[in-house]
Order: sequence, then C-alpha cells, then structure tokens
Amino acid sequence: MSSAERSRASRRITDYFLNSRYFLANDTIACYLSTWDEVDTSAIIQRAWSAKKRVFLPVIAAHGEMRFHETLPDTEMAMNHFGLWQPLSVKPIDASELDVVVTPLVAFDSERNRIGMGGGYFDRTFSFLGGRRHWLRPKLIGIAFGCQQVEKIPPNPWDIPVFRVFTETN
Repeated sequence: MSSAERSRASRRITDYFLNSRYFLANDTIACYLSTWDEVDTSAIIQRAWSAKKRVFLPVIAAHGEMRFHETLPDTEMAMNHFGLWQPLSVKPIDASELDVVVTPLVAFDSERNRIGMGGGYFDRTFSFLGGRRHWLRPKLIGIAFGCQQVEKIPPNPWDIPVFRVFTETN
C-alpha cells in the first residue's frame, strides 16, 4: 500500500472501531503505538483520552513479559530494545482487568486466528483466555488492513484468537 492508501484505510478502520460498542461501551482501553506500516492507532488513543477513558499501552520487560501501563497525554515515553515507544508510567494493570485490547496483526483469517510479530507476547499475556467458551473481558480486537487477511492460519495450541477484526471494509 502507498502511504496515502494506508492513511485513508487507517482512518476508515479507526472510525469503524471508534463508533463500535467495543469502544463506546468500555472505559479501560489498551492499545499499541503503531509503526509506519501498521494501522495508525493515534486517533484511537486521542479519542479515548478525550472521552475520559483510561488508556493503557504495552511495556515489554527485559525478561519477556508484557504488561500494560496507564498512559496520559503527558506520560513520558522511551524506546524499548525493539525500537518501539513505550510509557515510563509506573501504573500497570492486570491484563484481566482491561475491557478492550486493540491488538496488532501481521495476518489474520476468517476464524479470527492471528499472526503477530512473532514474539508470543500477546499469546502469553492473554493465555488465561485460552479455551474459554464465552468472552467476557478483555475483548481482543484486531485492527488490520484488508490485504492482511489470509485464507487459513493453522493455530498452535497456545495461540489466542482475537474476538473481532476491523478492516477498512467493515
């Protein structure tokens, strides 16, 4: 995708998400800071702050654990060892207390299986959701460009699927 196409598609995807019940009816939102080739999440974060929702961003600890830390507009940020920005906030939340987690996807299929960046951070962090028949919380909401959908992703036993995926065509 060109940068203009990516920008237009990102706006549509975030508009769909921001007008969904997953955003509107929940107050504790986890998101990620996007890189140039991902769906731009800045509008989600800004709108959540404007709506007085609590925003949490992932922090990868040196020992490989992912935690979510509360982030405000003035929270100081630092680049981690992967070259990704993360908050220096000291207010973590237990992942089970989050309402919605906006989840990055490299690829996804119609059964909501996902491929992430390959570190297994989301799968380990949300392993408590594995095998659930009913999704209470958090709801893992994938956002991706339509071109990232593939026919089939054979899941591993430890993989945690997303609850829903938003693309520019939803």
